[in-house]
Amino acid sequence: MRDRDGLRRFLFERFPIRGQLVRVDAAWRALIEHRDYPAPVRDALGEAVAATLLLAGTIKFDGVLSLQLQGGGPMPLLLTQCTSGLGVRGLARWATIGDARRFDELVGDGNLTVTLESEDRNHRYQGVVPIDGARLADSLQRYFASSEQLPTRMWLFADERSASGMLLQQLPGAPGVERGAPGDLEDTWRRAQLLGDTLTHEEMRSLADREILRRLFHEDDLRLFDAAPVYFRCRCSRERVGSMLHALGEEETRAVLAERGEVEVRCDFCNRAYRFDAVDVAEIFRGTSAGGASVH
Repeated sequence: MRDRDGLRRFLFERFPIRGQLVRVDAAWRALIEHRDYPAPVRDALGEAVAATLLLAGTIKFDGVLSLQLQGGGPMPLLLTQCTSGLGVRGLARWATIGDARRFDELVGDGNLTVTLESEDRNHRYQGVVPIDGARLADSLQRYFASSEQLPTRMWLFADERSASGMLLQQLPGAPGVERGAPGDLEDTWRRAQLLGDTLTHEEMRSLADREILRRLFHEDDLRLFDAAPVYFRCRCSRERVGSMLHALGEEETRAVLAERGEVEVRCDFCNRAYRFDAVDVAEIFRGTSAGGASVH
């Protein structure tokens, strides 16, 4: 039976190469449950979800990692976010996609941005690279080369049922391995990538992690770690929405209230609706008119 909703790390015992496998099943279906994405947009978002989790698995952090793509194509925005605990969410914006099917056709010219923000929002790191290649994995390979400076490959898959992927990354140093020997690091790294290229979507959908790694790397000694659970988590809350309304301004918020009888804000990520009546709005802006500090 295949593994589900988890991120599993593995190491090559004799070489400084690490890897990860990620599967997102129930969490992926929860993420797109309230969205009617065209299939190419949905699959691009699924690949980005898998990629974000794989990225998060390579970094020690306490906060949120965001992957954002902005371009001039029919899918101008794609955003996925992952917490340090592997809670993931994401969304995509699209217009009429026409005949666009490939990732590069959907996004067009633009940038890929990876942002790492601490939980208290006091520390923030951002890396930006141009969108490059026909697949999301191509642009991410460029990101790793420029930002992390570690040779890295990703293989990403998605459909309406699941999102999944595999990452291989070469680490600095090669303890116990002599360069130029038959089994040196360069040869092993090259072979591992060629074997990774044989991984299929069907195998990711149907095989367990151990079976996949045994099929791909049966000549190598691997250390396989326990899977870390992956889940859908939207970070929206009534307090956050109230803060957003406060930032929008009292005049505009009360205008919406007067027109509709309530203010409704729907989360772009999970489609949950937050409703505020006159009493709620008064509480949000309590003290603002008098010049005091607001409570939100």
